[in-house]
Amino acid sequence: MNLRLLFGATVFLAAFLLFLVEPIAAKQLLPILGGSASVWITCLVFFQTTLLVGYLYAHFNSRRTSWTGHIGLLGFAVAESIRWGLGDPGLASGSSHPIWAVFEGLSAWIGLPFIVLSATSPLLQVWWSRFETGHIPYRLYALSNLASLLALGLYPSLVEPLLTLHQQRVLWFWGFVVFAILSVQLTLKVRAVQPALLREEAVRISVPDESPLPKSSRFHKLLWVLLPIGAAMQLCAVTSYLTANVAAIPLLWVLPLGVYLLTLILSFQFQVVLPWGIIARLMVVMLAALAYGLAQTNHTWPLWLSLLFFLAELFFACIFCHTAACALRPQRPSEATLFYLYFAAGGALGSFIVGIALPLLTRYNLDLPITFLVTALLALAFNWRGGWNQRLLWSVASAAMVALVIMVYTAYRHDTTVAERNFYASLRVTQDHSYPGATLRTLTNGSIQHGTQIFGTDELRHTPTTYYALESGIGLALRDCCLRPDGSVRPRTIGVIGLGTGTVAAYGRPGDRIRFYEINPVVEPIARNVFTYIRDSGAQVDVVPGDARTTLAAQGPQNFDVLVVDAFSGDAIPLHLLTTQALALYRRHMAPGGIIAFHISNQHVNLGPPIALLAASAGMQARRVSTVVDPDHPEVNSPGEFSATWVLVTNNQDFLNQPEVAELAKPIATRRGLRLWTDDYSALLPVLRW
Repeated sequence: MNLRLLFGATVFLAAFLLFLVEPIAAKQLLPILGGSASVWITCLVFFQTTLLVGYLYAHFNSRRTSWTGHIGLLGFAVAESIRWGLGDPGLASGSSHPIWAVFEGLSAWIGLPFIVLSATSPLLQVWWSRFETGHIPYRLYALSNLASLLALGLYPSLVEPLLTLHQQRVLWFWGFVVFAILSVQLTLKVRAVQPALLREEAVRISVPDESPLPKSSRFHKLLWVLLPIGAAMQLCAVTSYLTANVAAIPLLWVLPLGVYLLTLILSFQFQVVLPWGIIARLMVVMLAALAYGLAQTNHTWPLWLSLLFFLAELFFACIFCHTAACALRPQRPSEATLFYLYFAAGGALGSFIVGIALPLLTRYNLDLPITFLVTALLALAFNWRGGWNQRLLWSVASAAMVALVIMVYTAYRHDTTVAERNFYASLRVTQDHSYPGATLRTLTNGSIQHGTQIFGTDELRHTPTTYYALESGIGLALRDCCLRPDGSVRPRTIGVIGLGTGTVAAYGRPGDRIRFYEINPVVEPIARNVFTYIRDSGAQVDVVPGDARTTLAAQGPQNFDVLVVDAFSGDAIPLHLLTTQALALYRRHMAPGGIIAFHISNQHVNLGPPIALLAASAGMQARRVSTVVDPDHPEVNSPGEFSATWVLVTNNQDFLNQPEVAELAKPIATRRGLRLWTDDYSALLPVLRW
């Protein structure tokens, strides 16, 4: 094979596999960690950190090339990938903290392969420069980004809809084997083609650099780190917002990452010359528009509008950061790998700040406004020498972003009595007097309300509210599930996946048993101490910590008359609770004629058809119960009631034949081309509401 073609093919395949494995591995982790939207952001921190390790390897190996060591590393990487690619990956460690579980799992699955793949592009660029003109072949870098963009585009459009996770892993593994063969072949050819030049290169690096090309200044090297920090913070903050408020799915992972890579390609390949006056004004407008949206803490946007605004803002911010960094890249080949090393360090730091540091340091989710402030400050620093016009513009923008951080922080603190943030959610409890003659407490995650309680009379305090009102689907199921011939209700056993404020406990009567399953450890203290549904319930109530599927799999049959599945964080959906394997597990714990109630109120996803398909595959029936609250006539609704949609899955024909149930519970129309969801296959793209 022609040496140039071999260089290009190896770089292209390495980048393609690098970005193809990211959504595959992250999706494999989702069910292990409760389907949390934070899984992908933590994965991004791992990927950026491992990329830095790969660049470190490339940096040192380019100076003292160990041919045998490089080939040996390729062999170990192939050996490590065999278990993940061809076997059952599992989770390498039972670490108690989910962040460590992500790092341990990914390290065991794809750690060495990821390092080898990430080191390929910078290392091969240095090898290439030795045989050509001595200049750095930045086009190889753009070629790798193009391959990365292609992988990200193909995953949600072709790979995920057509292949199971196991098939995806197998396909990726054999692709990695091909890459390893090409890499070994290229390494042997490079070693044999011009050993004299390589020795000369080693001598040249070992002595003081007397190249006529200027060295990069310390200030430029500082910006090599700071500018990628800004771009990586933008990527992580925007992705975190979208996944937490829509769904933790590869489509919403790869769109921001695709925009991020597109800006890299435009900067390094095409070296776009931006009209900074126009770009600066567009960035200010975008930041101001999103700042207004963020300040409206209880307001949500349609999916298409969120994507449009956030991806546009991400594009302008990243094109600035990457173009600015590209303008400062070194002219000396000897500094090429150092540039990539600093660039990768900035990316790792930026993702670490948003993915790990801010959730640990702040009680409120201020990731986006802080990221906007960092972007404005970087623009101010880079454009400081652009004259008073640019200085004034970005000084005002930076001041406005400081005001934004303060404004959003103040908005979050307003009426907030409790605020907790961890890997699983960013929770706030607010208290106000918006309900006439009473105090209203509300639990929210981001902009989504997860439960309220009205503190006035005893009757109001004991009334189930929000999505669990008496007229809702769950109210219907609990009222009519366990009727005796005389019309009275016998004692019930109720399971609830997702605790929230514990509103379902308001339905508890003496003799009832209610068991909640909750993965987020900060939720139970809030439900027990801030809200009183559990304390006031007439039922025997207990809360089981941990992921519901894992816990249920380890328990004996619970004989639930009703099992409530409502484990959403924000509007994000834990898909591992909506698969055929999950339904089989639920059925094992159901009493004869039991009802599984799925809460599917969601702004962006229509979960009715896939759940109906699940029910049909198990020989059960699915009925949708929708309640709509008329804000102009609140007197016709229960106190604190929200519009809600539930799907009741059962084979209890007596329950379905009851007049009230038959009137309110409607069959669900099937959707053409929809495939059954399993632990090995799921795709939300066909059921998104744009």
